[in-house]
Amino acid sequence: MSHEGFEEEEFTTQFNGQVVARILKQVRPYWYWVAGFVVMIAATSFLDAYFTFLGKRIIDEGIVARDLAQLRHLLTIYGGLVIAQAISVLGFIYLAGVLGERVQYDLRRKLFNHLQELSFSYFDKTPVGWIMSRVTSDAERIANLVTWGMVDSTWAALNITMSLIFMVKINWRLALVVAAILPLMGFITIWFKQRILAEYRRVRKLNSIITGAYNENISGVRVVKALVRERQNLVEFGEKSSNLYRAAYRAAWLSALVLPLVQIIGACGVGAVIWYGGLQTHVGGITIGGIQAFLAYLTFMLWPIQDLARVYAEMQQCVASAERVFALIDAQPDVVDRAGAFDPGTLRGDITFERVGFHYKEGEEVLADFNLTVRQGEHIALVGPTGGGKSTIVNLLCRFYEPTSGVVRIAGRDYTELTQQAIQSHVGMVLQTPHLFSGSIRENIRYGRLDATDEEVERAAQLAHAHDFIEELEHGYAEEVGEGGGLLSVGQKQLLSLARAVLAEPDLFIMDEATSSVDTLTEARIQRGMEAVMAGRTSFVVAHRLSTIKRADRILVIRQGQIVELGTHAELIRARGHYYDLYTRQFRRSLETEYRAQRAVAVAAA
Repeated sequence: MSHEGFEEEEFTTQFNGQVVARILKQVRPYWYWVAGFVVMIAATSFLDAYFTFLGKRIIDEGIVARDLAQLRHLLTIYGGLVIAQAISVLGFIYLAGVLGERVQYDLRRKLFNHLQELSFSYFDKTPVGWIMSRVTSDAERIANLVTWGMVDSTWAALNITMSLIFMVKINWRLALVVAAILPLMGFITIWFKQRILAEYRRVRKLNSIITGAYNENISGVRVVKALVRERQNLVEFGEKSSNLYRAAYRAAWLSALVLPLVQIIGACGVGAVIWYGGLQTHVGGITIGGIQAFLAYLTFMLWPIQDLARVYAEMQQCVASAERVFALIDAQPDVVDRAGAFDPGTLRGDITFERVGFHYKEGEEVLADFNLTVRQGEHIALVGPTGGGKSTIVNLLCRFYEPTSGVVRIAGRDYTELTQQAIQSHVGMVLQTPHLFSGSIRENIRYGRLDATDEEVERAAQLAHAHDFIEELEHGYAEEVGEGGGLLSVGQKQLLSLARAVLAEPDLFIMDEATSSVDTLTEARIQRGMEAVMAGRTSFVVAHRLSTIKRADRILVIRQGQIVELGTHAELIRARGHYYDLYTRQFRRSLETEYRAQRAVAVAAA
């Protein structure tokens, strides 16, 4: 399946200082950790530079001067400083590692919490792969930049600064020669900045597309194999991979060009130092140890400059990732609680739809001027063709979406006066495709009411007629259901979903095509469980199998967002209208299926 219709946010190709500021803001709560590892890096950089200066002294004051006592003294200092440097390196690596994990944890927690607040409409239009890419790889990239990226860039900047300071101390004229090449190196890095950023944005976008493709093909592996789609999926995935490869190749090519150019300029600097230093030695202006130190400092500076170029290239990737992460954090839910919204503590009371209109896409009305009043405790069934608006009605009732026109009232109040928590915490819902979470059966039943006792869990399972099959399992209520409930049958998952709804003790009960995918025996069990749950509660049943709704107080036939028929099962059969046609066609198909099965058994017996 393709998500070509989904358009990711388009970001400017200019370097965004506001995004960088927001990235740095992520580490503000841990400023003391940052200060700690900056101090440790500063100590490490100073010692790195001082080792070279100490090497000059060892050559000039010890080896050339043939002073063994001074040589031993300098070597002792050298050994002590090695130990000090080891301690400082250990310190900044530890502090940076801890900081990285905390920043990544904070980002993922913010993303996860925000995802819980977003409305259904966001998930309708946003592929899971895009969201997963932001929560995982994008968040990790940001955390790496504000820790190891900061470590590398701070270390590089301090090393360059320390090297220049010691160069000036040795010979300021020669230091000016070296300093002259630094702006050119900086210019090259800046020139490549925009190009690298644009390419890495393409890489991240294409990577999300591939993540989405992985997710869909793994989740739908049964359908893929059943329809023999492996070869076509492989072709489509190959095209996506090729696009990613080309974008990543361009990004890597531009990033790789930076380092050779920096090295060429650095080599020119080395040549200038050797030529000018040799001339100074000839006239007595610099010592042999000084030339050696200068060359060492110049070579020593090349790696930090290359590190800065590398970190800068990585920062382009991080900015692209950060834009995506912050775009998700900044996404606003379509359904929000209005100021002064409250929780009345119950949803008991009549429910009224007054001239309700709704659309998922502009200009494509699903409901228009829809009116309905449901009395407290009434059992309502919604039937009709697919796409007629049945599920939309219950989704509006649960306030997963809000009407684009008109109003929904509960106990006489506009339901937008109530908090979403007040509505949704009193609704029990069983869907056509039940979803279970990894864990045990007991944990899944208890999912909507964590304080429930084991006895209450088992009582809910008994009411839902799930207890018998649970007891037959090897581990009973402790049996693991697998990811998405994959270790259980569809019918078993439906019964557990029903038990979960029962345990929540809802005021409003909704069944959305909950029996359309199960066999008749399981359907009968679910039906008995439904009747026990719905007693005394207002309930809505969206039905595909009409045999499950005969006892409904009222049956609504929904076509094109309108109620075209309304009444009890008997009344609608007598009316011989839309419901009668639906029911008789379904009844006829059921009889034909049963007849063919009996014939097959008879032929096999003969």
